[in-house]
Amino acid sequence: MSASDSDLRGPSTTAVEQCLALESGESCAIITDDKREPIGEALYQVASEITDDAVIVRYPPGETHGGEPPAPVAAAMAGADVVLAPTTKSLSHTRARTEANEAGARVATLPGITEEVFTTGLDADYELIADHCADVREQVDGAGEIRVTAPAGTDITFGIGDREFLSDTGIVHEAGVMSNLPAGEVFVSPETATGTFVVDGTMMPHGLLDDERPLSFEVEDGFVTDISDDDIRETVESAAEDVGDAARNLAELGIGTNVAVTELVGSVLLDEKAGGTVHIAIGDDAGIGGDVEAPIHLDGIIREPTVYADGEELDLPGQ
Repeated sequence: MSASDSDLRGPSTTAVEQCLALESGESCAIITDDKREPIGEALYQVASEITDDAVIVRYPPGETHGGEPPAPVAAAMAGADVVLAPTTKSLSHTRARTEANEAGARVATLPGITEEVFTTGLDADYELIADHCADVREQVDGAGEIRVTAPAGTDITFGIGDREFLSDTGIVHEAGVMSNLPAGEVFVSPETATGTFVVDGTMMPHGLLDDERPLSFEVEDGFVTDISDDDIRETVESAAEDVGDAARNLAELGIGTNVAVTELVGSVLLDEKAGGTVHIAIGDDAGIGGDVEAPIHLDGIIREPTVYADGEELDLPGQ
């Protein structure tokens, strides 16, 4: 069921005005594709009411996440002060996005966005989300060890080492900065990890998991050593044929801070941001402060976690 124009108006205003802070003297490029046109048009409508220098560029959906868009699309991105990109396939890890940032653009990518995810994840107060990120950071910054437990069976300990926690607040007010939207998480690429994590929320390719089918992962010295699910195991093993152990790297620990997301919907983009959840990822961490490159980055969301920083229990947003 498609959202109406009025349903898309509120989240579009949040994205353009609060998250990107578009001003009347700035240029804005809305980059979209044939499958995401209603969201692109809603963003363009809000942007065009703020500045006369707004454009919308539509192209056929890309074939893969991270695939480069056509050259005219990349040129529009590099030439704008503000870029919002609701697209079927992600532009986050493309040269076009990187070059737009290097040219000084503020960029928000909305990879794989649906109207349900857009209206849920952006019907939020992003200044409040930024405050929640700051609160979590205050509790975890400087910690050498993070432990996560959860009712479904998770009990895993992460060695943080010299790695820094990062915040994805959705507030993109400085030139050259980018964020995904919807946003709201604090995350780190740990140096090592050992234990078990059990995904009972959302994980691709399965989407939202039912109560009878959690996914279990065994981790030793920073690498996943056993995977209960055949599909995910095959994905990891296939990647390992190209990059070896990098495919089994324990890549990320993330804590959701978007308290507007009160129910998981089956979208990793949205569900990993849900306040009071934890997500753990396998594979590539080069883009989030690590040093491992792999062709996969598989996030799994864990419900009702308890998180400890050097033995002290964290107060998580939304719990």
